[in-house]
Parts: sequence; structure tokens; C-alpha cells
Amino acid sequence: MEAKAIAKGVRIAPRKARLVVDLIRGKSVEEASVILSNMNKNAARYTLKVLTSAVANAENNLELDKTKLYVKEAYVNEGQTMKRIKFGSRGHVDPIKKRTSHITIVVSERN
Repeated sequence: MEAKAIAKGVRIAPRKARLVVDLIRGKSVEEASVILSNMNKNAARYTLKVLTSAVANAENNLELDKTKLYVKEAYVNEGQTMKRIKFGSRGHVDPIKKRTSHITIVVSERN
């Protein structure tokens, strides 16, 4: 049995979020939460929230034991991109792409 949690439309670039998510893939839930709470990255805060939600889903909905859980899958997909413009000198325009992410974490019980 596996439980899943998704955070959609998180205002951080997927490229930056993937650096954080790659560190917790395959680790136990306790170890992953320690790694995320001690990390000095903005994406770690969002990832920790999703991990906590996935663990709560596993405990409440599927009645799994928290001590046996591990991160089975963790990935970041690209969300919607907000397009903005910045006016430059001599009348030209520079595009600005404000990227968003969908962070997905799946936890499962280790046998």
C-alpha cells in the first residue's frame, strides 16, 4: 500500500526543487524529514510540507505504521509558467518567465 501527496502550483522553479527532492528519494521518512528540516533551501520547506502530508495520508487513510514508511517516489514536474515583461533601454522588452512546480511524494511501507 502506498500513500501520495501532491503540491501543485508551488512558486519555485522545478530545476531548483529537483535538487532537493533528489536527496530524499529512497530514504526512510524520519531520515528524509531530518534532511529537509536542516536544509537551507526554499524548496526544502515546500517538500517537507508535502512529505508530512503524505505520511498523514498513510497513517489516517491506510492505517500504516509511520516507523516503517519510506519515500518510494519523489519527483517534480513543471507547472504553469507565468509570463511577464521587463522594459529595457531604447524601448526593447525582455521576457521574464516565472516558473511553477508540482511536487509529488509517494510513501510506502518497507517489508
